[in-house]
Amino acid sequence: MSALRGIETFVKAVEAGSIAGSARLLGISAAAASQNVQRLESALGVRLLTRTTRSLALTDDGADYYDRVKGLVRELELANQSVAARQKEPSGRLRVAATGAFARHVLSPILPEFSRRYPQLTVEVLATDRNVDHARESLDASIRIGAALEPGLVAQCIARVPSLFCASPDYLARAGRPATPEELSQHDCLVFRFPVDGRFLRWGFVRNGLHFDAPVRARMISDDIDVLARMAQAGAGITRLGAFIAEPMIARGELVELFAEKDVADGSEEARARIDPLEFFLCVRHRRELTPKVTALREYLQEKLPMEWRA
Repeated sequence: MSALRGIETFVKAVEAGSIAGSARLLGISAAAASQNVQRLESALGVRLLTRTTRSLALTDDGADYYDRVKGLVRELELANQSVAARQKEPSGRLRVAATGAFARHVLSPILPEFSRRYPQLTVEVLATDRNVDHARESLDASIRIGAALEPGLVAQCIARVPSLFCASPDYLARAGRPATPEELSQHDCLVFRFPVDGRFLRWGFVRNGLHFDAPVRARMISDDIDVLARMAQAGAGITRLGAFIAEPMIARGELVELFAEKDVADGSEEARARIDPLEFFLCVRHRRELTPKVTALREYLQEKLPMEWRA
């Protein structure tokens, strides 16, 4: 068992980038983690890591050994979870990454009840819009927007969230109100940029069964959708927001919804364009990682998300 502990500590150290990071992932002290790696190196008779107080690097032997054992550690974790699940309710740590806005506005209000329902689980949420590495960051699952999905992930759509175009009453009084998506090219647009690859979030519409992107004059750009919402509230221009951000601001009178069906004049087919929803997916690396605790989260989200969002 000590050899397995040493291998596990070594793999986690490489993935976390430090011995201290490995200790945090395993719930042990940094001193204990360092001793585990030292015992493993002594048993193998080779140096696996070159360590300093702040960082570490793999030796040639360490790189080869890591490639051979990293899969074993993950398989062992999954086997332990599977066996434990047959004995009792979901337990242990559930580490989930989610886009920043979805984590703040959707997950944070409903996860406390999930935690009470499964008291043996420790839930950790990583709120970020960057690309996450399930293995390196010891994630059980991630929640991603459809436009940011990576090839090879096992992804299930859990929500199709209405997307709303909004601006402040002050901006619309000053610049006028666009009647069609094409008129957005004449307005100041506040655009979300994906931090992963620098792409803009598409401003997509469907008209007569055909998808098209509205022309956008990007005047202000951010990689945080809440920043764009506050800019729009302050009168900077028009932005695209998920319903979970936009609807409370509209209800308070801080923003005005554009292109709503009720605002389209009868017979105005040019203006009758439907806005593409924002699709969110629950992702794992492999089907075997749909462990009981991940399945419990998926079923809970399907229960708690608004009916009109459900995929």
